[in-house]
Amino acid sequence: MLSSVPRVYPLLGLFGGYLVVLFFNPIRLALRDGLRCLMRFKRIWLTFVLLGFAYWLFQFVTFTPIHGASDLDFSQVTAPGSWEWPPFVEIWRDVPLPTLEGVAGIFDNATTTYPLSVLAAILLAINWRGLHGALFGALRKRYGFWGYLIYLVLLISVIASLLKPIAFWRLPEWGGVMSARGLQISATIDAVAFIFEYLFGVYIQVYLITVCLAWIKGLSFGEEDLFRFAMRRFSYVLEWAGIVVIVSTLIVRAPLLLAYFRNVPDVLDYLPLERFVMSALIIIFCSVQISLVLHNETLGAAVRAHREFIRRNLFRFGWFVLIAAMHFFFLTACDAIVRGAVADRVVGVILWKVFYVCVRGFVTGWLLASWVCLFRQCETARANQETWIKY
Repeated sequence: MLSSVPRVYPLLGLFGGYLVVLFFNPIRLALRDGLRCLMRFKRIWLTFVLLGFAYWLFQFVTFTPIHGASDLDFSQVTAPGSWEWPPFVEIWRDVPLPTLEGVAGIFDNATTTYPLSVLAAILLAINWRGLHGALFGALRKRYGFWGYLIYLVLLISVIASLLKPIAFWRLPEWGGVMSARGLQISATIDAVAFIFEYLFGVYIQVYLITVCLAWIKGLSFGEEDLFRFAMRRFSYVLEWAGIVVIVSTLIVRAPLLLAYFRNVPDVLDYLPLERFVMSALIIIFCSVQISLVLHNETLGAAVRAHREFIRRNLFRFGWFVLIAAMHFFFLTACDAIVRGAVADRVVGVILWKVFYVCVRGFVTGWLLASWVCLFRQCETARANQETWIKY
């Protein structure tokens, strides 16, 4: 009996339920303000679109072979009804982990920065808009002697980021009898470059949070001043980001790197669990990053403030996580279903990925702006504690 029901009715019911949740939840004002902020500063979502598109383009060029003009036949996408659409039961296992990582990214680093991290490394090296000098000065004044060591680690990771394209594209050609050695070198470069790629993503997040804060407080700003201000705030976030880098390296990156040098059985089998642990850790300490950005305080003070934030606002925060998870779940499920249906139709892959990257970038930017608005609404006792860093 149910098989005779047109498919459009369940979809309409699903969409109606989505609208009910979206417009009648306890944090709807924060979601509304996040959308208003997004409309005022379109750079928030366009930044995620740019980074997402660059990463997809890199993957497409690297892993999708195009044998000729026949592969770019637009007739491939004129009859999607004839495609073999996989049912949800076949793809659901691929959905929960990316959904969890998407939610965690709102509180940490919401996008993959490679290959634009290479351009960022070049710009940082040439002191574009004074960012290199601002970073060095902030580290020196914030951490003293330890600031020089942190700067050295950053410098090494910047160099590794510049070498990473060579490791990807040239070492396979140089392989020959040294192929195993080449894989070890490229894996080491990739592991070290991850530090800068992650920290670059965190800096972007800090910058976008400061843009949202400027909108909330009705401030005007010059672009170069905001870049340097975000860099100074980034120096406070660096303590927490360093912990995330260390934990991620120990439980995710180090086992993968070690597998290139010695036999580590079933190393990839543990990767989903490791990714789950990292995402859960970030969600558990969700407000530490934004607290450091807004209040330029010590890490200990941010952790104590986070504990108080969760104690007072667990219900509202739970609703935010639920709504964010709902959006990333739908996006991830749609992506898996369409990719399964498109298969090897190159034009279909291109059109879908362009659409998907734009929608995901918009949703990610909206959720990030909404998170900043929600956090500010919940922080009534500390609303006026932001101070301009003097150096």
